[in-house]
Amino acid sequence: MPELLSVRNLKIEATSYPPGEPPKRVTIVDDVSFDLKKGKVLGLIGESGAGKSTIGLSALAYGRGGAEITGGEVRLDGTDILALGKNGVRKIRGARVCYVAQSAAAAFNPAHRLGDQVIEASVKHGLMTREEARKRALYLSRVLGLPNPETFGERFAHQVSGGQLQRAMTAMALCSNPELIVFDEPTTALDVTTQIDVLAAIKHAIEETHTAALYITHDLAVVAQISDDIMVLRHGKQVEYGSVQQIIEAPREDYTRALVNVRQAYREEAADQSTALLKVENVSAEYSNGFKVLHGVSLHVPKGQTLAVVGESGSGKSSLARAITGLLPPSSGGIVFGGKPLVPDLKNRQNDDLRRIQLIYQMADTAMNPRQTVRDIIGRPLTFYYGLRGAEKTARVKELLDQIEMGNGFIDRYPAELSGGQKQRVAIARALAAKPELILCDEPTSALDPLVAEGILKLLLRLQQEEQLSYIFITHDIAIVRAIADSVAVMHRGKLVRFGPKSTALSPPFDDYTDLLLKSVPEMEIGWLERVLTTRKMASAGN
Repeated sequence: MPELLSVRNLKIEATSYPPGEPPKRVTIVDDVSFDLKKGKVLGLIGESGAGKSTIGLSALAYGRGGAEITGGEVRLDGTDILALGKNGVRKIRGARVCYVAQSAAAAFNPAHRLGDQVIEASVKHGLMTREEARKRALYLSRVLGLPNPETFGERFAHQVSGGQLQRAMTAMALCSNPELIVFDEPTTALDVTTQIDVLAAIKHAIEETHTAALYITHDLAVVAQISDDIMVLRHGKQVEYGSVQQIIEAPREDYTRALVNVRQAYREEAADQSTALLKVENVSAEYSNGFKVLHGVSLHVPKGQTLAVVGESGSGKSSLARAITGLLPPSSGGIVFGGKPLVPDLKNRQNDDLRRIQLIYQMADTAMNPRQTVRDIIGRPLTFYYGLRGAEKTARVKELLDQIEMGNGFIDRYPAELSGGQKQRVAIARALAAKPELILCDEPTSALDPLVAEGILKLLLRLQQEEQLSYIFITHDIAIVRAIADSVAVMHRGKLVRFGPKSTALSPPFDDYTDLLLKSVPEMEIGWLERVLTTRKMASAGN
């Protein structure tokens, strides 16, 4: 079978603007080559900044963020698309080559119905009439398992779940019968139960339509379920390229082996979990419109220990954190911290209560002022809580930078000059600056590649030992739970369905929801997805 996509010696450059220095050209993809046949899937994997998305977008002759393809060839079915010119490239985008972004919520226009957006490219390119496009969209909605496919397209983006929106975006990409689709981390932001449904839908749709695909991710367990071959990238260079079986079972390079073996560490739970620093006692909460998001939740967190809160999107994990911090005052029940009841509303809490409970957010990018330096970001709580200024504050900021293993060289950098892992370390330092007793970590590693996330987890565990910190770690990653937790709380639809020491909570017998959650965690095993789907079908048939 001839190659559909042939990339040879690809080189991509961009202009860097170092502070206080003249602009300079940097190479972000260097001498990368690969082939992709019709109906096959190539997984591109590597850490943030490895060049995965940049390579994927080169299949559309596109350079994001000022990136420019400066060398090599990109041939689509024998045609060098880099030589087509702007008009020629416009004709293939959305018709022969389509793109599925990581954030479907950001990719859809909130003012237009989903159905109109799904068929837009097909109609605009003149590939089919509006009626033909609607029939195609209906067929794809069924293939992708969207609910009520006949009327689904009448909804707006805010009226469907994240998993449904990601599948609608896949339908939009497939609608024009493209030869190639570039999937750019389409399941990264999804919880594990939703992720498995989206993965299954994508794989089924590719098999049904015989479309070729580039699948970009930093999760090797995910890419192993959907790809035929895998290319491992680092710093813009190809590290290893081979079949899924070879990469998973017999990786040749040290970096690939590190990706395969990441997060193998297992931390034993604390023996004594009886003495509570924080007690959540029968807490219920609702939004201003009366919609109830928490239903009688009770749990506790001992000093110096970690409680992992797990569950799918909408289960109430973040709502629980908001109730603890006072951002969502409970409608009933109470919260006791350090032996004293906490005032429900954040606005009425004393400064010392605020200081003792800090947060680390999922997206460090949006949690920092882009116009402030690291010095300002970490220094803010030092001034607010302790009145430190000038040389005394700078000295403490430097101590905190050493504590998070970054060093003083970053003190005058802006967030845009930091990597994802560095930004999250700065966020940790900002929380530590207040000298808290409890830190709520709201999925702080979900947007990071596995090796960087591993470094952040190790840092948090070291800081916990040194400072006797307590953590509430909100996540949908069961591997993280096994690695760092002492106790586990499983949330579902605002209710606590399981709570106890890690050894008990993650051991059978399970309730139905916890069983589903644990079985939905991707494993580094070829054929895992098919095995899980088969088990589900048999269970459904039995019922």
